[in-house]
Amino acid sequence: MDDILKDKAAKIKLFITDVDGVLTDGRIVLGNNGEEFKFFHVHDGKGIQLAHEAGIKTAIITGRESKLVQRRADELSIQEVHQNIKDKIKVFNSILEKYQVSEDEVAYIGDDVNDLEILKRVGLSFTPANGVDKVKEAVDYITTKEGGQGAVREAIELLLKASE
Repeated sequence: MDDILKDKAAKIKLFITDVDGVLTDGRIVLGNNGEEFKFFHVHDGKGIQLAHEAGIKTAIITGRESKLVQRRADELSIQEVHQNIKDKIKVFNSILEKYQVSEDEVAYIGDDVNDLEILKRVGLSFTPANGVDKVKEAVDYITTKEGGQGAVREAIELLLKASE
């Protein structure tokens, strides 16, 4: 890890993630009876737990709404869950205010153009290996893992390594 990335990572107090394409592989599977399925990876869940143990708060901001996301957030003790958000930056600003953190103390991982505004403002920005090209061009770090395959864990491990 280069010194600039390490310095940015060492400041992080809050880790925010998108869901579809980041905590999941981006697929939205719909059943005949209207049920929805999402695939979460256990490694990402453990990464979030490790962040909490290290004193890093976590949050979710997602453009879609799903009971499955709330269920997974509850399992992982993520208290800040914002779903069906069209204006992510407004929610981002309210979270900063609530937790009294500055932008450079926040890490964000997103995979698509609706994440760009936040990605450009945070102290450390990530995208999964399968993030869209426009996002890859804007972030500090592209994970080797794809969304739903441990990308969140990889990002969090980078943060934790910086504080060792």
